[in-house]
Amino acid sequence: MIESYEHLLDNVKRIHFVGIGGSGMCPLAEILHSEGFAITGSDTAESDTLARIRSYGIPVTMGHFPENVIGADLVVYTAAVKQDNPELVSAREKNIPAIERCIMLGAVVDKYKKSVAVSGTHGKTTTTSMITQIFTMSDFDPTAVIGAKLPFIGGNSRIGQSDIMVCEACEYVDTFLHIYPAVAVILNVDEDHLDYFGTLDRIKQSFAKFLSQTSSLIVINGDDDNSMECLENADTHGKQIVTFGFGENNTFRAVLTNHENDVFDSFDLLRDGQKLINITLKVPGKFNVMNALAAAAATVSMGVSPENVKTALETFGGAHRRFEILGKPHGITVADDFAHHPTELRATLTTAMNMHFNNVWAVFQPHTFSRTYLFLDEFAEVLSIPDHAILSEILPVRETNTYNIYAKDLADKINGCVWFKTFEEIADYVTEKAKDGDLIITIGGGNVYMCADLILKKLNDK
Repeated sequence: MIESYEHLLDNVKRIHFVGIGGSGMCPLAEILHSEGFAITGSDTAESDTLARIRSYGIPVTMGHFPENVIGADLVVYTAAVKQDNPELVSAREKNIPAIERCIMLGAVVDKYKKSVAVSGTHGKTTTTSMITQIFTMSDFDPTAVIGAKLPFIGGNSRIGQSDIMVCEACEYVDTFLHIYPAVAVILNVDEDHLDYFGTLDRIKQSFAKFLSQTSSLIVINGDDDNSMECLENADTHGKQIVTFGFGENNTFRAVLTNHENDVFDSFDLLRDGQKLINITLKVPGKFNVMNALAAAAATVSMGVSPENVKTALETFGGAHRRFEILGKPHGITVADDFAHHPTELRATLTTAMNMHFNNVWAVFQPHTFSRTYLFLDEFAEVLSIPDHAILSEILPVRETNTYNIYAKDLADKINGCVWFKTFEEIADYVTEKAKDGDLIITIGGGNVYMCADLILKKLNDK
């Protein structure tokens, strides 16, 4: 696949992006624009991202029309764009090559000698953000493609002048197999996207192949049996292997030093058993200690000093929608989080319950029928952690409800849980019930952040 990348952009002057405002599309458009390509794009809704794109002088058309691809040498589209999209149909009729975003990402990554691809079922965006902030504050001048906005860089991408690039590598539909990085970071390997993979064994096979495609350094969770099994089944000849975790046998290890509660925000960073430095995080949760540990292991292994790692991680305030505090009207904290898998929910809700709020109100939007159906009991278990659980309807995303599964089916398994059809109803309910000293946290991989905004507005209007 690398061989095809070498000539992918030969004789290409103008590239058109279908859905240029997407979080995965705009960074690639910005990088290619900085390299001198003429970029155009289209989308269906205005956003801050499109405003940023236009600020570079990149023209964006609202709506998908056949004439938008006229003059393009290459068309890039996301997996969410259907093949009957007018612009893709027009590209085929005009014999203009059209490729998915993951292929273009692979081609861009291949341009950087020190590419770092962050993969794993959970924590990719936060860890990619941490690594980007560490490299940037250490004057390594990286290019970065992140799955959410990082306030530190003012967006979800950064154009650097070095040979370092940092990006997320998502396993869904094997998109990360289009990436051949110098450095791979594996955070964890868990059951997810079973609508595509079917079994955990197939997920492990894909991760093993991804590791085999890595050329120089593998940074991997030594505490995670699934990750280590993937490593055992990968071709690691000639590659440096670095493990991280809480276990004593890891290359890089975290020893927790804050034992007052279970938020776990302070730890000693050890390498080969020797203490390098103590780090106190601003973002809560043991899962964020692991994310920080992965980021430290990768960057220290690539030449960043422990002191610079400490400085960057201690100023890291989080990425958009990752336990993001939106406001505290009337003493009620409103937060939003992207968690949409039982493992992620457990980490987020356990952290929330240990932050000494009077009551935790968890508003969860189930994400896809397949995931809700396949993990129904696991979701019920973790949504029993907070004081109160409220559900919205299931967000279909790309699916139809062939599983005959509904939010009520999940709510019935959770003691005291209620569900509502609309965000308006949810916002009315929680703003009436929540009191000073409580936390309301909206959670999910879809548009539940809109419910958080509504809750915040209603509280401020009180």
